[in-house]
Amino acid sequence: MTKISSSDVRKVAQLARLELPEDQIEMYTSQLEEILSYVDHLQEIDTQNVPPTTRAVEVVNEMREDLVDVKCSREEILNQAPHREGDFFRVPKIL
Repeated sequence: MTKISSSDVRKVAQLARLELPEDQIEMYTSQLEEILSYVDHLQEIDTQNVPPTTRAVEVVNEMREDLVDVKCSREEILNQAPHREGDFFRVPKIL
């Protein structure tokens, strides 16, 4: 792997619209080098027989049967409305 230069860090900072103080460029250069070295180390792991996943723990949806449970009749519900017009709720006009 190629070594990261200070100009690379400046370029990335510019692309990310970050203002890095000049005295911290060397620190960020060494930190990025360590991070990329670790990622390069991870590339050596054999993942040929590992299936791709979207999360660490498999999530399963619990399904239940939908049941219709009618506790009130239509007439009882309409009688609870403050204003009623026939088989409908009466509401104020909104224009």
